Amino acid sequence: MSKVWFVTGSSRGLGRCFVEAALSRGDRVAATARSTESFDALVATYGDAVLPLELDVTDKAAVFENVQRAAEYFGRLDVVVNNAGYAQIGAIEELTEPELRDQPETNVFGPVWVIQAALPVLREQGAGHFVQLSSAAGIIAMPLGGAYQASRWAIEALNETLAKEVADFGVKVTIIEPGGYATRDGRNPDPLANGHVAETTPVYDGLRRLAEVAGKQPAGDPAAAARALLKVVDAANPPLRVLFGKGFYPMVQQAYADRLATWAEWQDLSAEAQGGDAETEARGGDAETVGAHR
Repeated sequence: MSKVWFVTGSSRGLGRCFVEAALSRGDRVAATARSTESFDALVATYGDAVLPLELDVTDKAAVFENVQRAAEYFGRLDVVVNNAGYAQIGAIEELTEPELRDQPETNVFGPVWVIQAALPVLREQGAGHFVQLSSAAGIIAMPLGGAYQASRWAIEALNETLAKEVADFGVKVTIIEPGGYATRDGRNPDPLANGHVAETTPVYDGLRRLAEVAGKQPAGDPAAAARALLKVVDAANPPLRVLFGKGFYPMVQQAYADRLATWAEWQDLSAEAQGGDAETEARGGDAETVGAHR
């Protein structure tokens, strides 16, 4: 049975590849972007199987309107892909207030509006699958990506929470964590140019040079990522999280090993921070009473 998709940020990059992969195997897709002109070729090829929708995910009312339109047009929604997003680049010191506030408007609030709009449809069906595009930067942090990474870490937590809230409804959740992909003319996107860049200060130029070197590493094939996504949405028990691309796995392993080692090393202090009988007596009451007054 063919699936019905709702995909945000579908004009280019991974989102476009996801849409093309779904359509090519006979699925139907509501493809959204800020401008629908890029979908003309898809409509010419796939006809009514593709529904082009003009959408800015920061517009909550428009999100609800377009999700409802897609559900009515196709009769159901099976896979909802939150792909729209961008990267705000800059050292923490360099970021302006508008840059810090605008990043979560698209990367966090946008996906939440899509989830809130689509969840009643999926819940009534008793089935469906939310797919959230995050990043390897959603689980590890690197210099110059503080605003972007904060938005990705937030969306990771939101979707992990969502998975626990909707499991009893038959709704599944998967967070995709891609590494670098050649989404622009076959090249790995420049981490300092693929998105919005804060006004720079010379003190961080050394970190920028390192980021430029990292951006020249071999990039993944977006078409391969799209084929992998089809396997995820077809799986009987899809993963909550999955890395796309192999380059970041060793870095993730090391990051989690370092966290566990640090927590273990400071366990004595952790226990001390809990307090105990001596602290309770000094405060003049039992633990329950003391806790109630904190």
